[in-house]
Amino acid sequence: MKKAKDYIIFPLDVATREQAGHYIRLLSGEVGMFKVGLELFIACGPDIVGDIHRAGDAKVFLDLKLHDIPETVKRAARVAGDLGVHFLTVHCGESLRMLEAAVEGAGGKTGILGVTVLTSVGGEDLRAAGYKDSYADNVAELVAMKAREARTAGCVGVVSSPLETSMVKSLCGPDFLSVTPGIRPAWENLKKDDQNRVSTPAQAVKNGSDYLVIGRPIRDAQDPVAAARMIADEIRAVGEAV
Repeated sequence: MKKAKDYIIFPLDVATREQAGHYIRLLSGEVGMFKVGLELFIACGPDIVGDIHRAGDAKVFLDLKLHDIPETVKRAARVAGDLGVHFLTVHCGESLRMLEAAVEGAGGKTGILGVTVLTSVGGEDLRAAGYKDSYADNVAELVAMKAREARTAGCVGVVSSPLETSMVKSLCGPDFLSVTPGIRPAWENLKKDDQNRVSTPAQAVKNGSDYLVIGRPIRDAQDPVAAARMIADEIRAVGEAV
């Protein structure tokens, strides 16, 4: 049975292996997964994946948002699978074949997540990038299109804002995973920072989110362990209520 802490993905948004090690040791028993992004992976390479595995049972979410020719993405996904990475992100870009290549390269060892529309992106950003008004005026329509594409390619799920989770589940089925950044606990008063489409953990889980990427509310707390436990309590309360 999935525990409340297993919903939580903590992003290791730090620049060094030493800084990452501090949070890995501190939170390994409090979160279900650690997210390794571009900054840390470029700084440390695959060694950081091993550090997480050796620290405990928390899994690795390698958030590299791959976007390249299909063969390159396929080879990268194969390497991620060999590292024992649980999830790997690939942009839902211009090519369905790129997503299919990632799934093929992972070979079932790693779940491929399609990145739909970043939570920092709003309608004006899309309009400036050349998207038609129907997408700029309704970001959810673009997320829907990209989610269907990811499902067709064989991805296990998508990364999207918590505001679109219900729609993704409706379009792609309950087993298609929804991984949602932009999560702010109620006690954070939904601070947006650089993310425009945000939600509380409770709201996100009620909407069907399978995993919640929660960084700053834990990292910036005076007691990160206590903050992680408070978030787990909020998630647990939702599970008991449904």
